[in-house]
Amino acid sequence: MTSAVLVFAALLDYLIGDPWGWPHPVRVMGWVISRLSKLALQYCQNPFSQRVAGIILGVIVIIGSGFAGWIIVQTAKWVHPFLGMAVESILLASCFALKSLRNAAMEVLQPLINGELEPARQVLSNYVGRDTANLSAGEILRAVLETVTENATDGVMAPLFYTIIGAFIPVIGAVPLALAYKASSTLDSMVGYKEAPYTYIGWFSARWEDGFTWLPCRLTVITLSLLSLKPGNVWRICRRDAIKDPSPNSGWSECAYAAVLGVQMGGINWYRGVAKDKPLLGDAIYPITPESIYKALQLTRYAFLLWLGLAILFIRNW
Repeated sequence: MTSAVLVFAALLDYLIGDPWGWPHPVRVMGWVISRLSKLALQYCQNPFSQRVAGIILGVIVIIGSGFAGWIIVQTAKWVHPFLGMAVESILLASCFALKSLRNAAMEVLQPLINGELEPARQVLSNYVGRDTANLSAGEILRAVLETVTENATDGVMAPLFYTIIGAFIPVIGAVPLALAYKASSTLDSMVGYKEAPYTYIGWFSARWEDGFTWLPCRLTVITLSLLSLKPGNVWRICRRDAIKDPSPNSGWSECAYAAVLGVQMGGINWYRGVAKDKPLLGDAIYPITPESIYKALQLTRYAFLLWLGLAILFIRNW
């Protein structure tokens, strides 16, 4: 039954993804995080109290999300085993962002390929934090590729990793761990900033997400290096460049794709009018093109299917 749930969840994500306007666990998490963080900022006025509030916020949202998922699945199973399987599959599919990632990339690439630079910039601004108003076509392509390759780990492979781990824990199951990771990732994206007002309240969420993602990120890099059939070259470039990135995970994820594709990412980005120089990742053997982004998405799908297939194989023989 667990194998069937994993397959059905993957199919749901592939066929449907996350339709806009549909109920989604991340939206609920975002609502809770927004309300609790506002309360914390309102009543905690010094760094120490904000750090404590940040820990409480993180624990409530991460454990609460996992526990809520467990309650929902168990209640559905109590009503009927097949309802339990359906609910479990739907919740897991909501944790995988493979189709959403592809749709977001295509939404930017379509006007760009048609020569419509301004619409491409506007769409891109929905998905990245950098300033997009003056980006050239090449900079837009780099931004899309960096977004696709960074989110391949925390949006696709890491949720699958915790889904697989949870599948081997009978009492807990796949959904609670997958939702707990999504909660951690959502916390990081909403409050995990060094800038005010989240400097202190978001430190716990940022550190926790870094730790949560560290192992699946390295396993993703290993998987990509094997899929490239040049693992030594990928690891050489990652060890040379990825360590320069201040993030312990996004630099490795982006660098692995850069090494496999033979392109270079990083450089100067602008955020609210302030330039930020990101380390260069990979060698500029080829320019970044729409084909580079298609290949990156394809690599992510191959890695996802490989992990999924191995997980099902182990589950069936466990």
